[in-house]
Amino acid sequence: MLEQDRIIKINIEEEMKSSYIDYSMSVIVSRALPDVRDGFKPVHRRILYGMMELGNTSDKPYKKSARIVGEVLGKYHPHGDSSVYYAMVRMAQEWAMRYPLVDGQGNFGSVDGDSPAAMRYTEARLNKLGEAMMDDLYKETVDFEPNFDNTLTEPKVMPTRIPNLLVNGASGIAVGMATNMPPHNLSEVIDACEAYIDNQEITVEELMTYVKAPDFPTGGYIYGISGVREGYLTGRGRVVMRAKAEIETGQTHDKIVVTEIPYNVNKAELIKYIADLVNDKRIEGISNANDESDRDGMRIVIDVKRDANASVVLNKLYKMTALQTSFGVNNVALVHGRPKTLNLRDMIKYFVEHRHEVVIRRTQFDLRKAKERAHILEGLIIASDNIDEVIRIIRAAKTPNDAIAGLIERFNLTEIQSRAIVEMRLRQLTGLMQDQLHAEYEEIMKQIAYLESILADDEVCRKVMKDELLEVKAKYGDERRSEIVYSSEEFNPEDFYADDQMIITISHMGYIKRTPLTEFRAQNRGGVGSKGTETRDADFVEHIYPATMHNTMMFFTQKGKCYWLKVYEIPEGTKNSKGRAIQNLLNIDSDDSVTAYLRVKSLDDTEYINSHYVLFCTKKGVIKKTLLEQYSRPRQNGVNAITIREDDSVIEVRMTNGNNEIIIANRNGRAIRFHEAAVRVMGRTATGVRGITLDNDGQDEVIGMICIKDLETESVMVVSEQGYGKRSEIEDYRKTNRGGKGVKTMNITEKTGKLVTIKSVTDENDLMIINKSGITIRLKVADVRIMGRATQGVRLINLEKRNDQIGSVCKVMTESLEDEVPAEEAEGTIVSDLTTDQDVDNADTATDVNENNNEIEE
Repeated sequence: MLEQDRIIKINIEEEMKSSYIDYSMSVIVSRALPDVRDGFKPVHRRILYGMMELGNTSDKPYKKSARIVGEVLGKYHPHGDSSVYYAMVRMAQEWAMRYPLVDGQGNFGSVDGDSPAAMRYTEARLNKLGEAMMDDLYKETVDFEPNFDNTLTEPKVMPTRIPNLLVNGASGIAVGMATNMPPHNLSEVIDACEAYIDNQEITVEELMTYVKAPDFPTGGYIYGISGVREGYLTGRGRVVMRAKAEIETGQTHDKIVVTEIPYNVNKAELIKYIADLVNDKRIEGISNANDESDRDGMRIVIDVKRDANASVVLNKLYKMTALQTSFGVNNVALVHGRPKTLNLRDMIKYFVEHRHEVVIRRTQFDLRKAKERAHILEGLIIASDNIDEVIRIIRAAKTPNDAIAGLIERFNLTEIQSRAIVEMRLRQLTGLMQDQLHAEYEEIMKQIAYLESILADDEVCRKVMKDELLEVKAKYGDERRSEIVYSSEEFNPEDFYADDQMIITISHMGYIKRTPLTEFRAQNRGGVGSKGTETRDADFVEHIYPATMHNTMMFFTQKGKCYWLKVYEIPEGTKNSKGRAIQNLLNIDSDDSVTAYLRVKSLDDTEYINSHYVLFCTKKGVIKKTLLEQYSRPRQNGVNAITIREDDSVIEVRMTNGNNEIIIANRNGRAIRFHEAAVRVMGRTATGVRGITLDNDGQDEVIGMICIKDLETESVMVVSEQGYGKRSEIEDYRKTNRGGKGVKTMNITEKTGKLVTIKSVTDENDLMIINKSGITIRLKVADVRIMGRATQGVRLINLEKRNDQIGSVCKVMTESLEDEVPAEEAEGTIVSDLTTDQDVDNADTATDVNENNNEIEE
């Protein structure tokens, strides 16, 4: 044959497709997914069978794990030794398996995540429950198949009396699918199986009266039942698990003592993470966390500081650590060799069907053996009744075969019966043994009648199945370890915080704190005031918001992301403390920063969030209006509040009621005024529309946006780079449509420099001006007279250094009001009346609404 004739040309695409399908099916069927009948993957089944074949049972001495692994590898499981060993180790771990199947001796790891010792050091044997998985294995109850080299056979499935799939759960990742099944209580599952046997039309809801929820080996609480119910009904759900913790009151301080943790949580990593949270000051009120676990059980002790509320600290731990976590239920198992998502009824149904088949096949095997024994007993009884003649025939025969033939001819026996008579021992000729033969025959005939009734009557068969399940329950059943908490479906931290009135202060450099309103005592007119916040050098309080503990603060970054913090999540500080850096409280990118803040009374008030809007303005003149409802579903990692182009950034965010007027100003001294109705409502991820047309000099940009709420008391303040500023009446700016170039708001010259800010101010405000060199000056707005829109303004600050310029300008409340109870609102800076809802915060949404507004309108 020519060389080229031996080369078969194939399409590589087709070959890759068929090869990968073969591989994926092998992983699905023969490695990663459990069988619905016995709940085992092939590796677990082979380990148990290998140990049984070795005689490594619970009544024999332990054998080296390496001996077991070698047996399984060499005969049944041609994969890595670690895969076999770690699978066996897991079956011996009490914190991993609800009902361990292997009895291990030596270091088999720990709940702290410690690795088990090498297989040459540890020993193992089957425990009673592991043996029960293989009861009746040798009675032809299940099919056997050849092993990988066709030299031996192994069972395709175990004839288990234990509903192992539900009881011990399973987890595995196949190709294109995965399974994650929680463990359950054996007693509850067996009760459900019996209920199904009695009524095969039973519903999932009715079965849930028996199987109430998963039961984890590490105990703890199952918090809320809705996710459990979803998992039982559909095969997919989410079980919320919570550690069991108690608060112990001591003489000096309280302690939180954790005695049980959620399933699959690493205790050592949990304690380390709590310590990291404390060190990073992300959680307050904890002085120490120790692991005091010993042979008597788990005990994690968390010391609470004297001035901290232990209940509040505990609930923060639940929220921020693995003391509360969830188990994602995904009930995928192999049914007749095919992967299928199963609900609770399905899993019980397939197990009961498997048990029915095992009972039938075992009964058929026992019946056959019983009939064979009865047949031999009939011959032995005939021989004992005619013993003299039998002896004569045997003595006269020259060979055993002649004797057998002679007996067959004389007594009309079968060959089997004749052979049994010839091989009979002399002791069976005694009278006592003859009586035993008759008794055994009668017993065998009763057994045959019973076995035949099992095969003939389905009711009797069901009773056998139920009795065997009850026997398993009596022998191995126990109480629940995981306690079910029905009272609350979801942890609501607001339950632990009184809705007290607070003052939120945010400094220019981004430090935030909340202070109880009671710290701001009222002063009479003409008082000297009291010492305010101790801020860092060149820092000062820029924003002050009244709020209650259940309100929400919203934070917007220059990149267009939105974050949320409940007021109770903001660190509390005294009136004089500087607060915490916002960057440490939110998951903000390192190259991003917060540029705007809003406060919302409630994100759950449907009428409120559907009647207020969030208005964005960017450096490039883009403006966007979105319903507050779009931001009403907070996410821990924030959401995209507006789509920002690469060379753009968010500079202002305002809350409006739909009836406000907007003024936007640019660096070149122009401003545009229009009603917010000119901006249509868009979706959360939209880009926005043009608010003002910038000059084409490449340097022009928007320097601010103000939202006018009171035309009578508010005026427009603009400040330029070289320290010039002025106030103008709002009515000086004629109303136009959005998108225009606007009108002159300051006469820009070389002396004044470009505009740096525009603010809406009243006589009660102060201006805080920060130079690029770091010099800060504070002046009263009332000292700046109102003048014409197109004028140059007056000098606000004398810039002695020629190269110095104004960096930024902030509007703050007057010093005389800083220590008084705030009463007047000055949008975003002066505190609003605590009884009003004028200041609102934004909320986040899980859905992107506006599809068609992602392009700038011209």
